[in-house]
Amino acid sequence: MTYRDAVREAIRKALRADDRVFLMGEDVGRYGGCYAVTKGLLAEFGPERIRDAPLSESAFTGAGIGAALAGMRPIVEIMTVNFSLLALDQILNNAGTLLHMSGGQFSVPLVIRMATGGGRQLAAQHSHSLEGWYAHIPGIKVLAPAAIEDAHGMLLTALADPDPVLIFENALLYNMEGDLAAGAGAVEIEHARIRRSGRDISVITYGMSVWKSLEAAKALAERGVDVEVVDLRTLRPLDDRTLVESVARTHRALIVDEGWRSGGISAEVSARLMEQAFYDLDAPVERLCGAEVPMPYAAHMERASIPQAATIAAAVEGMVRSHG
Repeated sequence: MTYRDAVREAIRKALRADDRVFLMGEDVGRYGGCYAVTKGLLAEFGPERIRDAPLSESAFTGAGIGAALAGMRPIVEIMTVNFSLLALDQILNNAGTLLHMSGGQFSVPLVIRMATGGGRQLAAQHSHSLEGWYAHIPGIKVLAPAAIEDAHGMLLTALADPDPVLIFENALLYNMEGDLAAGAGAVEIEHARIRRSGRDISVITYGMSVWKSLEAAKALAERGVDVEVVDLRTLRPLDDRTLVESVARTHRALIVDEGWRSGGISAEVSARLMEQAFYDLDAPVERLCGAEVPMPYAAHMERASIPQAATIAAAVEGMVRSHG
């Protein structure tokens, strides 16, 4: 199945298993979702469970928070990450703080899904990678599934969580095909995952960049460079232990992040490695990030603005060769 199918199947399972679960967002019903993730669900579950919302992210995210407070298990779909900025007050000041502000009386079991990332020629307003911004906020969990089993299982895990969970789905992954085990269910979200073991360098990344890093690692293996690829999976809370243990094996680290370099998740990962693994490092931690420009529309310029397999391979080889 595709990544898109895996998300849809998780939504379907959740709707069948729990009457409290419903989906709400722009074009999720009659249209079938901007990325066709929810296609067919309206006919199967009806308009009470698959609710088309008006074009007001603040309003329907707030409605989702209210429903969660009242005992429901809402899934709020925000079409793309840039539109989530219109709901940022709801996410930061309500969803993320109500448990604390109520003295532990009110949980907000809300799941918010949104598409993220560039590479689709949607220019400067619809190509952001802002998940690092959200990883800055206490009171929420931030997930970035790269694999089909995570796209499916993380949603089910998120729905069982008593606190708000944001899921960032890189839109370039929706067409990715793979196998989902029969009977696949919820997956743990506490740990990063080693997608490829290696001895020379740890490439730490998430989302679409996982697959670009694996492609780079395959090419580099033919040139004698053995790359370990670490999929962060969860951006808040970060799994420091897996990252530190990987660097202890390889003694080098490159962080690949499609988001902007300044103040991004790559800076946070770099700082934690310097704090916790300094004496295991044989070279400074390096970062390969998205160019700090509004995303260009032209395909060749957009491609140059985002880490690609070739640029990852070049960065890795430069680090390994220059530092022995």
